[in-house]
Amino acid sequence: MTPPPTPRASEVLGAALGDAARRAGLDPNSTEDTRHAVWNAMGGWRGILESVLPSLAFVVLFTFTQNLVLALAISVGSAAVFTLARLLQKQPPSAALGGLIAAAAAAALALWTGRAEDNFLWGFLTNGVYGGAFAVSALVGWPLIGLAAGFLLGEGTAWRQDRRKRRTFFWLSIGWAALFAARLLVQVPLYFAGDVTALGTAKLLMGIPLFAPMVAVTWLAVRALYPAQPK
Repeated sequence: MTPPPTPRASEVLGAALGDAARRAGLDPNSTEDTRHAVWNAMGGWRGILESVLPSLAFVVLFTFTQNLVLALAISVGSAAVFTLARLLQKQPPSAALGGLIAAAAAAALALWTGRAEDNFLWGFLTNGVYGGAFAVSALVGWPLIGLAAGFLLGEGTAWRQDRRKRRTFFWLSIGWAALFAARLLVQVPLYFAGDVTALGTAKLLMGIPLFAPMVAVTWLAVRALYPAQPK
């Protein structure tokens, strides 16, 4: 009996990205409009609060009290409450759990160094990794957006033979890389300046306000490449 062929790395990565996009509510096969797709990608009101509240609590408390331990405790505590709420309601805790782990890791580093600005180093790392991944994938001809869309729409990697799709996925991936790079370009100088309030404010303003429009652009571009077939 002939053994099944070993999946290629692009197929495995595409499947992983596609599954992540589907769980986030970004399935181009769905009949949702752009507004609902973006809202689902952000996780609704709960997702927004899980993303914003820990950082907001840290910035506000540290700005007005200069008490690092208190600010970190409330920040990590709010992330823990969100995770516990999801567990109690038997909802997928992945988003809140990821936020809790990130908040706890960043807080541990800030407590170890005694520098409030080090609470943002984890964010720099994730932005650098994500931005680098999008940029490199586009430059080597395997943009991550294309891999995810190809899996979700049952096309695999056949989109690479279509110049229009290949170009669109390239620029979408470059756009995402630019978003992550912009965050670093603005926030890293504030980190070295030690301006915790400005750094935290910049993080909040460059979070969902940049993420949501980029999701909308990506969604619209992919839907334009794969128009719904009449039933």
